[in-house]
Amino acid sequence: MTNSLDVRNSLVEALRLDLVGPDKGHLLADERLPGWVRPSNWYLTGFIIPSGTPLEKRGDDDEDDDGGEVPPPGGLPEESNEDRKAAKKAFFPSSLGLSFLIAQGVQSLSVTVRWGDYTHEDFVDPEGKLIKVWQRHPREAILPVPLTGHPDVQVHNVPDSRGLQLHAVERQIPGEALRGQIPAGTRSVSVFLVNHRAPIPPGDGESDLAYAFQAELEVACDCPLVPRPDLRGGSADEMDDRIADLHYADTPEYASGHGVSVESQLVDGCCYAVRSTWMPSAQVEKTVTVDVPDVELDMAVLGALPDGAAADASLRPLVGHYRAWIAAQTKEIASLEGTRRMTAEQLVHFTDFAARRIEKGVSLLSSDPQALDAFKAANRAVGRALRARLKVESPKWRAFQLAFLLLNLPGLAEAGDPDRETVDLLFFPTGGGKTEAYLGLAAFAMVIRRLQNPGDKGLAGAGVCVIMRYTLRLLTLDQLGRAAGLVCALELERASDADKYGHWPFEIGLWVGKAATPNIMGRKGDGRDDTARSKVNRFKGNPRGNPSPIPLENCPWCGTRFQPDSFNLLPNADDPAELRVSCTNFECDFSGSKQSLPILAVDEMIYRRLPAFLIATVDKFASLPWVGPSGAILGGSDRFSEAGFFGAAEPGKGKRLAAPLSPPDLVIQDELHLISGPLGTMAGLYEAAIEALCIRRTPNGKVIRPKIVASTATVRRAQDQIQALFGRALTQVFPPPGPDRRDSFFARIAPASEVPARLYLGIAAQGRNPKVMMRRVWVPLMSAAERLYRDAGGHKNEQNPVDPYMTVLGYFNSLRELGGARRILEEEVRSTIKGYGGRLRIGEKRGPFQDRTNFSEVVELTSRVSTDKVADARRRLECGFHESNRVDCAIATNMISVGLDIPRLGTMMVLGQPKTHSEYIQATSRVGRDDKKPGLVITLLNIHKPRDRSHYERFRHYHETFYRSVEVASVTPFSARALDKGFAGALVSLARHLEPTLTAPQGAEGIAAVRAALERKLLDAFLERVRSQPIHDAAELQERERSVQNRVVDLLDTWQKIVEEFKSVGAAVQYQKWELKQPKPLLMEMLDDKPHSANHEKFRANRSLRDVEPEVNLFLLDLSGSPVEDKS
Repeated sequence: MTNSLDVRNSLVEALRLDLVGPDKGHLLADERLPGWVRPSNWYLTGFIIPSGTPLEKRGDDDEDDDGGEVPPPGGLPEESNEDRKAAKKAFFPSSLGLSFLIAQGVQSLSVTVRWGDYTHEDFVDPEGKLIKVWQRHPREAILPVPLTGHPDVQVHNVPDSRGLQLHAVERQIPGEALRGQIPAGTRSVSVFLVNHRAPIPPGDGESDLAYAFQAELEVACDCPLVPRPDLRGGSADEMDDRIADLHYADTPEYASGHGVSVESQLVDGCCYAVRSTWMPSAQVEKTVTVDVPDVELDMAVLGALPDGAAADASLRPLVGHYRAWIAAQTKEIASLEGTRRMTAEQLVHFTDFAARRIEKGVSLLSSDPQALDAFKAANRAVGRALRARLKVESPKWRAFQLAFLLLNLPGLAEAGDPDRETVDLLFFPTGGGKTEAYLGLAAFAMVIRRLQNPGDKGLAGAGVCVIMRYTLRLLTLDQLGRAAGLVCALELERASDADKYGHWPFEIGLWVGKAATPNIMGRKGDGRDDTARSKVNRFKGNPRGNPSPIPLENCPWCGTRFQPDSFNLLPNADDPAELRVSCTNFECDFSGSKQSLPILAVDEMIYRRLPAFLIATVDKFASLPWVGPSGAILGGSDRFSEAGFFGAAEPGKGKRLAAPLSPPDLVIQDELHLISGPLGTMAGLYEAAIEALCIRRTPNGKVIRPKIVASTATVRRAQDQIQALFGRALTQVFPPPGPDRRDSFFARIAPASEVPARLYLGIAAQGRNPKVMMRRVWVPLMSAAERLYRDAGGHKNEQNPVDPYMTVLGYFNSLRELGGARRILEEEVRSTIKGYGGRLRIGEKRGPFQDRTNFSEVVELTSRVSTDKVADARRRLECGFHESNRVDCAIATNMISVGLDIPRLGTMMVLGQPKTHSEYIQATSRVGRDDKKPGLVITLLNIHKPRDRSHYERFRHYHETFYRSVEVASVTPFSARALDKGFAGALVSLARHLEPTLTAPQGAEGIAAVRAALERKLLDAFLERVRSQPIHDAAELQERERSVQNRVVDLLDTWQKIVEEFKSVGAAVQYQKWELKQPKPLLMEMLDDKPHSANHEKFRANRSLRDVEPEVNLFLLDLSGSPVEDKS
């Protein structure tokens, strides 16, 4: 094998031969199988049994066995997406079929039937021994099928088949139903191959003698088949559907399978034949970026631009080439008609708008020295980080990254710029470089803030400038390394000219759950094991047996692994105020002898030092009502000392600044598609409070809000989702799509002949147990890879082209399914694979498989795995298979669908179709990210589930167009149920941090003094957010407004009552019970079962935005007190 593409093809062929068997013309078409193994046991699928087979003989004995799965502890709700098990026992198929459309006037079809019969025969082996074998006999018959126009079923006996029949039925499609979408007179035809052979009675021989193996139908027509119309097409009301109709007009569907999948054969763009396939495949071509000539993309050059004129000369050609492309598109769409023409014109308009914004960004750099300075510094920092972390000699932007940076510059550099209110959605396939694009934008934002706010000796520009939010821990931790490298570069840039960029350092903070980072520093004798002090001491005492105190194991600048001496508690280890991290590599710029790394990973330090760049999980913002100092990350701190900044939560500390610190300027929401459902709804509700706290006003009263940038690779109706989440009326997608989906100027879809596409294989086995199917696929896949790996040099060849396929990454829809699969891998697969090389046909000296005697521990990537083990798993997955730390199998849930960026991985097995298309696209994009290591995705589909069956029977067309199937995200922050669950927390968040007298722990007692003014502010904030929602029904909008208004008034009244009740018995009041020792709490956690009074029930608040619907285990006891076992 010369390259990985050849390896992938060989793996697919080995799987097809092992699971289905030889097809027409194969060297093994006349194979002999060992006589002691029935062909129906040798092959997983591909055969049809007699329709009269008794029920007890029609399926696997263990088909209804659930695989022994047990619900494991822990995990997130979104990791439990399994479907309900089918109620009926499943049987082996007795037929297969195809449906398609034919044009008026077609009078006949030519149908080719192929299959293999196996007979039990005697055979003399090379040693002269008489043995029993299953001898295959390839069969083929061609039948002309006349089309009469009548709906009656035609039955044709297949010649010399001993009972196979061809059933054909045609239906006239009413002309009114699909007028304009299909030609008049179009008919629907379905052709089925049915096994009507007589079953073999017990005692007369093996039942397999009546089976038809490798059964196949091929239908040919002299006239082109009629494409099946997509009813979501040009007549749709939604713009997204109209765009999809335009973009996929060149990708029609010609047939659908029944019990099998289907492949179409095109000649000059027309389909004259379709055939069935048991193992369908589809190629999803890669989107590649496009280089634009005459544009300076080198970061070093852009970081050294002498003046605005040089910037203009270097960057304006980007606008010129883009406008030329737009002009060409305008000419090309002239040939379109109707709705598609209108849709194409709208798309061209969007591209023109983007071009104007890019040009505006170039003009800003040529006219504003501060903006140019910040742009240059950002280029130097990003380039320096890439050189340090990835050893890139001459880092360059991709054209779309630079364009995205340019079009967003005015909104960040000029607070009053109208584009600041626009949410810019970076929409690019996974692995395309979105992260570097918004990291460049973040660098610009941090530097321009320092340049524009030089007061207080540079402190006026301090505070949190950029908040980058994620939803999953794996994603957050993955991005921390990249972002930390950028901040390291910025800090070196600042230190080289502190008078310009400020004397306060650029730092990055990680603000996530305490499972990953400690909330407090801790002190000696506090008895806690979750503090920074405890974690550092444990790591120093036993670095091999304990995880790193922070979720980074290597220096983000030089890559050196952290050692115990990398972590220092200051000013002393007994009562520390800071955790400082440094590199032990003395050559590193951030070694202990030079300066510490600008990384903050303890909540207390984040609230004190207010890092310029904050990485957070979305649900961490649920801590706002519970933790007073947390509001400082959103601005407002007005005092300072050498230790850091102080806000209203800590009155009397530090010296007063000339003005309070500004709120964040830029919010980056990565993987937008994940902010949906219950999490998105709660995030949208809290977002109303968060943005109200981030608002600042200019001297003339203009409201300035943070710039919001989002990114995703899968989205639909983004405008509605973003409006529900952020209350912004305008969303711009970048790069805006062109009329041709294959070309958006900044990116294009590369044909598979140019860049290997990701290959998807579909495998279904009707009548088989899913656990059997999983084992039967996993074993030959790994055994065939082992054979190819050894043939290519094995461990001695460190550039072995088989390496990407030696580690199989399994994806599961739920922790329950994953738990059962782990047992199968560790027991059945591990034992079977050791001898699978002996799976040989009679006379076959060397098969496609090799025994795999070494099988490493199965690696798990789920939310129930600790952060340090996740990091270890990532590191091991990056190891080549020749290394000792290699991984044979990894299993994961949707935790990997974002944030797992390991170019080495080439193989994924998906166990069951995920519930959402976006999840399927995102998860399977984790493999094949390196063009030289093309991805192979094997999807095991349960044909007894309707969604799985649909995707299997239309496998190729579904995958060629699956981006058009992405679901609409559901975000309803002001629905009644959302208000019930989350409004109290959102209201207390805003009230506590909006009114300084309420921010300190016992500030909760001061509600009466500020009640009237606070009510007006709260009503203004929440009602404005309600009115900005995508609610188009006036009555519904009024009802939501009334509900919010009533709740604000009621909660404030109740707050006062609670304070008065406690004061009447001499008790003080605070927000939560853990802040101070004596006062009583205002807030209750969701599962607290002892409210102080009925009023307290209204102040239940979430600790996490995921805790929307609490889950509990229910244990039933009978009257004797004994557990009642589950009999289901």
